[in-house]
Amino acid sequence: MEVCYQLPVLPLDRPVPKHVLSRRGAISFSSSSSLFGAPDPRQLSQRRGAISYDSSDQTALYIRMLDVRVRSQVGFEPERRISHPYLSIDFRTLHTRPGYGSMSAGSAPEGRVHRLLSFQRYLHSSRVLRGVPQQIPLHILDEDYTGQARCMLEKVGNWNFDIFLFDKLTNGNSLITLTVHLLNQYGLVELFQLDMVKLWRFLVMVQEDYHSDNPYHNAVHAADVTQAMYCYMQEPMLAKSLTSCDLLLGILAAATHDLDHPGVNQPFLIKTDHYLATLYRNTSVLENHHWKSAVGLFRETGLFSHLPAEDSLNMERELGSLILATDISRQNDYLCRFRRHLDQENLCLSNASHRHFILQMALKCADICNPCRPWELSKQWSEKVTEEFFQQGDIEKKHRLEVSPLYDRAINTVGNIQIGFMTYVAEPLFAEWTRFSDTRLSQTMLGHMGLNKASWVGRQQEQTPVSKEAEPSVAAAAARRDRDATAGETSSKEIPQGSKDS
Repeated sequence: MEVCYQLPVLPLDRPVPKHVLSRRGAISFSSSSSLFGAPDPRQLSQRRGAISYDSSDQTALYIRMLDVRVRSQVGFEPERRISHPYLSIDFRTLHTRPGYGSMSAGSAPEGRVHRLLSFQRYLHSSRVLRGVPQQIPLHILDEDYTGQARCMLEKVGNWNFDIFLFDKLTNGNSLITLTVHLLNQYGLVELFQLDMVKLWRFLVMVQEDYHSDNPYHNAVHAADVTQAMYCYMQEPMLAKSLTSCDLLLGILAAATHDLDHPGVNQPFLIKTDHYLATLYRNTSVLENHHWKSAVGLFRETGLFSHLPAEDSLNMERELGSLILATDISRQNDYLCRFRRHLDQENLCLSNASHRHFILQMALKCADICNPCRPWELSKQWSEKVTEEFFQQGDIEKKHRLEVSPLYDRAINTVGNIQIGFMTYVAEPLFAEWTRFSDTRLSQTMLGHMGLNKASWVGRQQEQTPVSKEAEPSVAAAAARRDRDATAGETSSKEIPQGSKDS
């Protein structure tokens, strides 16, 4: 059995440094760790866990342990936490892999251990930032993994970047690690004089506010969109035109574009009379919530508090404009405008409003670029987004609500949903993006999408009985959409797949 418990307070052999007293956090350790001198390392044999320190007491440690000496098939479900202005570094979150029930006690794999930011890493980074040489070795448990993550970051501009592997190598901190790397790579931290403590706190809170129990709309999706956004901003036409402010907004908008996503779509919030639907008057409900949540974290952490008030407010407004552009119900509006600019050949990237519009289109492409990834990655994303759809359909069935089109797992498949999404949403958007930026990357994306679509078609044909049941469901879904649009029951259209179903 894996038991998580808290030990009594232990004295420290030295005070917690003053520059971290305003924060709370965790010290990672193993049975061989000698970071602290009070407890005998031998007493920690066969155990692992985390130590937290409290800002109200410089000489005390609170230990949360995971006893791994006795194991069984019992799993441990971590308690979810919300953002708090004075809790910017979380404990390790302990997970166990599914499928324990089918494994013997002796062969049960160890539970995965995730953490946001260890006390050791914070000390290391703060020493580097202050130019203080490292005095003592830091016992970091996963130096081999962080080394591999650094190697991956050297190729962060590759379209086949495996965000799932990167998330594992960073212990579930892909969004934080990637965003900080990109900001530093562009020199934006120094240029905008961002406080590293505030930046880390902001990104930790952003990552925490993504719901890890969402199959799709979680922090890994945000990291994937951020990486795709970087690829687009590296395209020749954008790289030579975007300003430093554009780059900062593009990265932050990608990182926060689905912040605090509840795992259900806008029509669900409307028909259940959710307070967010009322607050935003049934218009871009989720996108407005993502934007306001990001602004709340900006102000809570004071990330831009050193900037003039007018500049800070303008940055918040432009961030909102980028995030609101990801509303899939407004897809045709943006696509028609993009097509009109390309037909008239009047896009001028020296114009600030035109650059901002291109950033909006780039974020829209990044948000739904999963069909354009290599098959191994695209397939995983397709399964995740479909599972999130089906989970919403299960909730609607449970509460006797009308099941949203394509959200019923009994009559739909991953394949038919993906084929429809590529045909009606992804292909038109990326065709226009290729007209704007006809580069090797654009051709690669179209090539992957064509191969992925052919793969799903082939799988559908292999599952003939399922396909015959699924095809009528698509027609029924279209009929229901037309009926709802006529009745005015919803302000947004349902789409076949909707990587962005908000």
